[in-house]
Amino acid sequence: MSRILVTGGAGYIGSFMVKRLLDDGYEVVVFDSLERGHKEVIDPRAKFVLGDIKNAGTLENLFHDEIIDAVMHFAGYISVEESTIKPDLYYDNNVKGSRNLLSVALNIGRLDKFIFSSSAAVYGNPIKVPIPEDHPKNPTSPYGKSKLEVEEMLTEFQKKEGLNFVSLRYFNAAGASLDGSMGEDHSPETHIIPLAIKAALNNNDFSLYGTDYNTPDGTCIRDYIHVLDLVEAHILALNKLQKDNGGFFYNVGRGIGYSNKEVIEMVKKISGKDLKVKVMGRRPGDSEVLIADAAKIQKELGFKPRYSDLETIVSTAFNWHKRI
Repeated sequence: MSRILVTGGAGYIGSFMVKRLLDDGYEVVVFDSLERGHKEVIDPRAKFVLGDIKNAGTLENLFHDEIIDAVMHFAGYISVEESTIKPDLYYDNNVKGSRNLLSVALNIGRLDKFIFSSSAAVYGNPIKVPIPEDHPKNPTSPYGKSKLEVEEMLTEFQKKEGLNFVSLRYFNAAGASLDGSMGEDHSPETHIIPLAIKAALNNNDFSLYGTDYNTPDGTCIRDYIHVLDLVEAHILALNKLQKDNGGFFYNVGRGIGYSNKEVIEMVKKISGKDLKVKVMGRRPGDSEVLIADAAKIQKELGFKPRYSDLETIVSTAFNWHKRI
């Protein structure tokens, strides 16, 4: 039986990952500062260690105390908008924190399997859509730059230390569990689907950022992936590292894009409410169109999204937010 360390396991995607690993028979250690995570969402079957990846000493204690076979690293700040206001915060946590984690995991833990929660933000404004993994990397935000720096770090550790890794470039994680028991609860919340659902449930105005993009309806277009499909991609990545050595990069998306206006219409349909939309200016750092070329992960890992149509994503998220 393998023992998996999940950093950020008290967060949105991390908590889903912990449950899935446990259900699949893995032992799990969760490492989280609870700065933005929620202790109550950690599956009680997991061992929880309170700590911050920015503190190398805490990580050293962890790897002295625990035998870890692989790391899944979710402990990153995730807001494009916040990163443009507080770039140093994103560099310290996402880049320096990841270097701490990698250094300690390799030197003390003798670890050789690492799965990284990366982002389509590494690409910036694409020159080709759908975006393949070998697309030029020109991130438009400190958040995207931080993810790219960690990817470069992983490659460096792979060459020098023999680290085997998979970097999964998410294209907009969304949705909730099918029974409505787990979902997305960020603070601050910056993602369009939960924000639109909350606006519908509370009869508040919804702020739509930018309607002058060069897209069919003037709003940004995104490729959404359901959180359940996303954790499946991590299981497939772990299987890959148990068989093959090297460094691997995969887009995790469907290859289908929905505009912000289409998302709003789906929220209206599912909620049965008419959203009051307030049009705002563009947010800094937002790319125009982000759609994955997902052929590589489908071909090499056998990835087949099951829940990532927009209606399933919004309906599961709506049922979650209705309960909390």
